[in-house]
Amino acid sequence: MTVITNIEDLRVLAQKRVPRMFYDYADSGSWTESTYSANVSDFQNIKLRQRVAINMENRSTASAMIGQPVAMPVALAPVGSTGMQHADGEILAARAAENFGVPFTLSTMSICSIEDVAANTKKPFWFQLYVMRDRSFIERLIERARAAKCSALVLTLDLQILAQRHKDLKNGLSVPVKPTLSSIVNLLTKPRWCLGMLGTQRRQFGNIVGHVSGVNDVSSLSAWTTQMFDPTLNWADVEWIKKRWGGKLILKGIQDVEDAKLAGESGADALIVSNHGGRQLDGAESSIRALPAIVDAVGSQIEVHMDGGIRSGQDVLKAVALGAKGVYIGRPFVYGLGAMGEAGVVKALEIIHREMDITMALCGKTRIENVDKSILLPGTYPV
Repeated sequence: MTVITNIEDLRVLAQKRVPRMFYDYADSGSWTESTYSANVSDFQNIKLRQRVAINMENRSTASAMIGQPVAMPVALAPVGSTGMQHADGEILAARAAENFGVPFTLSTMSICSIEDVAANTKKPFWFQLYVMRDRSFIERLIERARAAKCSALVLTLDLQILAQRHKDLKNGLSVPVKPTLSSIVNLLTKPRWCLGMLGTQRRQFGNIVGHVSGVNDVSSLSAWTTQMFDPTLNWADVEWIKKRWGGKLILKGIQDVEDAKLAGESGADALIVSNHGGRQLDGAESSIRALPAIVDAVGSQIEVHMDGGIRSGQDVLKAVALGAKGVYIGRPFVYGLGAMGEAGVVKALEIIHREMDITMALCGKTRIENVDKSILLPGTYPV
C-alpha cells in the first residue's frame, strides 16, 4: 500500500488512476507552460526564517475569508470538469471541504450541477461564474446559485478568450470528446475510473445541459460552446453582475496593479491574484511574484487572495506572509480526488494543514493572523 506523505504522492497516484486526457487537462498550462512552471518554482525561491526557544503550544490556523470562518486560510478553487477526474467529483470535493471547514468553489463548467452539490452538502458553498454572451443564461445561473444558498460568487475575469493548451489538442479533449487511438488504449488501463463513471449519470456539464435552450445533449453543447465565452466582458458587466447577485463577490484573475485598483473601486469584497494556473497568458508573471505589489496598492481597500502554484502548507504560509488573506488550491485537491476520491481530497487538506501548522511553529508563530514578512528571509521574496 502506498504511503501518502505529501501532495506529490497524490499527484503520482492520480496520474496512474485518471485517464491521460483528463489528468493532462488539469495538470497542464498553455503554450510552453512557462507561467505554469513559474507559479511553483517562484515559491521555492522564497526562504523561511527559523526561530527557536519560543513557546509553540496552543497554535491556531483558524482565520476568515470574506468574513466566513475557515479552519485555515485555504479554499478549494473552481476547477472545470472536476467530475471527470473521479465520478461525482464535485460532490465528493465539496463534502470533503465542508467537513474540513474550508470553502469549496463550484465551477460553471462542472460536471455535477449547482443543485447536485447543494443536495449533497449541508453548508453553503461558493459558485464561480463565467460570463457568456447569453446574458439570460447568466441571470439564471445567478438565480440558481442564490436558490442553492451559495454564500459567495467568484467572477472569473481572465477567460474571455481561451488560450491554447497543446496537451488537450493532442489528447482529443473537446466537446464532444474526440478520442485518439492512444487515448482509447490509455482509457482501457484505468478500470477503477471506468467503473466509477459507469456508476453515475453525471457525465456532462450539469450547469449547462438542460438549462440552455436547444442544448440537451453533447452534440448541441459542442455548437454552443464554440461561441460561449464573451470577449466583450468589461467593468460595466462586473457592476451589472454585482447588482444582480447582491451578495459577497470575489473577482478572480487579477495580475496587474491597475486592474487591482479597478477591482478595489468596483465594490467587490475580494480579488484573487491569479493567472488561471498558467493556463491562459503564457509568459505572465507568477501569482506569488505579482502578489506583494497588489497588496501594497489595494490591500487596505479590498481583501486580497491568491492562487497558482500552491503545492504545500509552506506555500500557503509564504503567501499569507506576503499579504494574502486566503489562498486557493486547485491541482492539489484534484490530485487527491483522482487518486482516492473524497478521502484523497481530505488527505490533501490534511497534508497542507499539517505542513502549514508545523512550519508556522518553526518560524516562531502560533497564530496565523500574526504571520507576516518577518518569517521570510530578506532578499528571497518579491517586493
